[in-house]
Amino acid sequence: MNIDHEILYSFGAENKSYKKGELIFKEDDHALYYFQIAEGKVKLNNYNEEGKEFIQNILSKNQSFGDSLLFVNKVYPTNATALTSSEIIRISKDNFLKLLEEHPDISLTMNACLSQRLYYKVLMTQYMAYQNPILRLKGLMEYLKSYSENECQFGFPIELTRQQIANLTGLRVETVIRTLKKMEKDNSIKFENRRILF
Repeated sequence: MNIDHEILYSFGAENKSYKKGELIFKEDDHALYYFQIAEGKVKLNNYNEEGKEFIQNILSKNQSFGDSLLFVNKVYPTNATALTSSEIIRISKDNFLKLLEEHPDISLTMNACLSQRLYYKVLMTQYMAYQNPILRLKGLMEYLKSYSENECQFGFPIELTRQQIANLTGLRVETVIRTLKKMEKDNSIKFENRRILF
């Protein structure tokens, strides 16, 4: 979801700067804001009882987060952390809901965006149930590519480290590296300057 910055500012939005590694919100905080990334990257994650990290999503410029929780009285189920120096536009829940009342077209776009996220989240859950690591990685890549308009084969760069891919799929880093090499041999992906193209 990407709302025009001027509309956000007209309803009281503010810019917040975050350093790499800085927490934007933590798990169990109350959902009080709509967040939109103006610059940078943000990861949504949690940790299990052994301290192992599970990345739920990695978002970049013009993507929003925290929005679905503004419609329910729930706490955040994840942490949000700046992966790079980031500029985030945030608007309070009350002002955001007023914005949607006055701009029903944005509300419809938001519903479509949330529906698409839910659809791909269900697909990701199905892929994560597979034991086959190729299917897990392919599912992740298709999910990430769904945010892009580039439909060409090898036209979408996967901007993740091998460790981040492992954390997103629940695989070990060694398994991710081996599987990526196999996918390259099968012509499912390409490598260019250590970047994965899908």
